[in-house]
Amino acid sequence: MSNIIAIVGRPNVGKSTLFNRLIEQKKAIMDNLSGVTRDRHYGYGQWTGRFFTVIDTGGYVHGSEDKFEGAIREQVELAIEEAAVLLFVVDCSTGLTDLDKDFANVLRRSKKPVILIANKADTHEKAYAAAEFYELGLGDPFAIAAESGSGTGDMLDVMVSHFKDEGIENPELGIPRVAILGRPNVGKSSFLNAILGKDRSIVTDEAGTTRDAIQNHYTMFGKDFIITDTAGIRRKARIDDNIEYYSVLRSMKALEECDVAIIIIDATTIDPLTGLEAQDMNIVSMADKAKKGIVLMINKWDLVAKDTNTAIQLEKAIKERMAPLNYMPVIFTSVMEKKRIFQALELMLKVYENRTQKISTSKLNDVMLDVIASYPPPAWKGKYIKIKYCTQVSTPYPTFIFFCNLPQYIKESYERYLENQMRKAFNLEGTPISLFFRKK
Repeated sequence: MSNIIAIVGRPNVGKSTLFNRLIEQKKAIMDNLSGVTRDRHYGYGQWTGRFFTVIDTGGYVHGSEDKFEGAIREQVELAIEEAAVLLFVVDCSTGLTDLDKDFANVLRRSKKPVILIANKADTHEKAYAAAEFYELGLGDPFAIAAESGSGTGDMLDVMVSHFKDEGIENPELGIPRVAILGRPNVGKSSFLNAILGKDRSIVTDEAGTTRDAIQNHYTMFGKDFIITDTAGIRRKARIDDNIEYYSVLRSMKALEECDVAIIIIDATTIDPLTGLEAQDMNIVSMADKAKKGIVLMINKWDLVAKDTNTAIQLEKAIKERMAPLNYMPVIFTSVMEKKRIFQALELMLKVYENRTQKISTSKLNDVMLDVIASYPPPAWKGKYIKIKYCTQVSTPYPTFIFFCNLPQYIKESYERYLENQMRKAFNLEGTPISLFFRKK
């Protein structure tokens, strides 16, 4: 896709605010603190019938004390290389800085169209001050206020004039979506980088390195899907700043939008007797309630002392603790050693196929009516329940309706029995299913 723009500039000039304005969503985290955005962040917008992709980037800086400086700068350079048009954001409030001048030289070397945007021009005085940026030699600065949208129309007119075609309205439409979830520092970003074969997300030993939900288009086994790296999810009581709070909200949004969740768990935190810790179980429960496909990926397996039966025993402990939410596949991996990471993706694709499969009514009844006949629903107060037939309804995940004479007397235990029998008869591993009982 050629209609790609990158929003670049030094830290804290309002790049993420402009990004959210262009895509008309509050997708990127905004804060007065410098260096909130670290990775490249993608979104989609349109103007006068032209569709485009927007890349938000971290602040480009040299010689700071920020431990992420080099990695952020590398992400910015990758965005510049990928984009067709560059939006160079400067700040009317602080005026021209040496960092702006140095970065202008970087952009000139790219040989790409640069649109100079003097942001935070929310008063007439600040708008007049934008003339100072002519010194950069990048043409007329557009004095705008990204927060309110003031002045962005003229800037957008110039931006879309560089596009050669109308672009694609939604390049992600109909493509399966996968979210990588888990607690902080379990290896989510390392896993993403390992399967992509490049440093797409910044990785450090510090928990909370990833803040925004980072989307990536990926192709494997001839199939396309969108894989999203997310911020670590901690218990609410342990969230102690606004940035982490909004990071977790973005993770929850990624879960809502995905088809399959790969939930990564640190193998060193699993007790062989009691299984998963409470927060890991909470994340699995959230994915189950959202009716998403689930793959449990036990990472850092190389750090666990083990024998030939350790994996079997640990999987048993996990599933016993998770019951009845124990329908998802479990795979033991080492991202650092790149062991079984692509098998985890294969499992994800199988779970996606299971979640989207449609079972014919005739096949469903051939199996389930025999199951019901061999163990019918228990009578209630002398009343016998007769299930006459069942059918699958059209929903994003497997949903089945059983028609019977007394649906109100179906017990939860019998519903669970039917669900277990369906999982045995049909390939439904990794996907939640819903059963409804209606009067016939």
